[in-house]
Amino acid sequence: MIRKLLMILLIFNLTACAELQGIVDQLPQGSILSEADMASGLRQALDLGIDKQVSKLTKKDGFFKNELVKILLPTELQKVDKALRDIGLSNLADEGLKVLNRAAEDAVSEATPIFVNAVKDITFTDAKNILLGSDDAATHYLTGKTETALYNQFHPVINSSFTKVGADQIWEGLINKYNSLPFTSNVNSNLTDYVTGEALKGVYTMIAVEEKEIRTKVSSRTTALLKKVFALQD
Repeated sequence: MIRKLLMILLIFNLTACAELQGIVDQLPQGSILSEADMASGLRQALDLGIDKQVSKLTKKDGFFKNELVKILLPTELQKVDKALRDIGLSNLADEGLKVLNRAAEDAVSEATPIFVNAVKDITFTDAKNILLGSDDAATHYLTGKTETALYNQFHPVINSSFTKVGADQIWEGLINKYNSLPFTSNVNSNLTDYVTGEALKGVYTMIAVEEKEIRTKVSSRTTALLKKVFALQD
């Protein structure tokens, strides 16, 4: 049904063919959307994901207590964590993990203006491809439009956040403690790059959560336009 409707929309701008008009007349009243409406509906869906889901990540424990996006230690630091726990320093290891997530929470607020600009640029062609796509097609669109800009924006903020939440001092202490243990090889991880990448993954994961809700649950379509647009893909 969705493919048929979209084809009609595209052709309708080019011809007033009586045969085509006959097909249009047989469709349910109100089922045809303008190009502007369809693009606006997708913008609303992404705006909702940003407002409802990404904003959660900026709060305390937005990453740390959300198992979907919680930032775990990179492989090269897992041995640091294990060694510290083995010698009774579990509290210190827990704090090291927590501050990585705190830095991400602190940085995510920087994402909103970049997302807003990307969402404004959605065209009818984008909207058509998104509606015909997978449950996370809108999220993939947003990723392609924003990932580079977000990484460049996040990286210095994460670096600054490390200082703000004390992560730099905590991890310097953790790694020094580990490196002082007998029979261990020294480690030196670039945590800024790692946490920046993990924070980006978390942001897109939460937008995908909301997109899937809107696609699969009519109750999540909270405006008339969302209901009208996403009814086409049902």
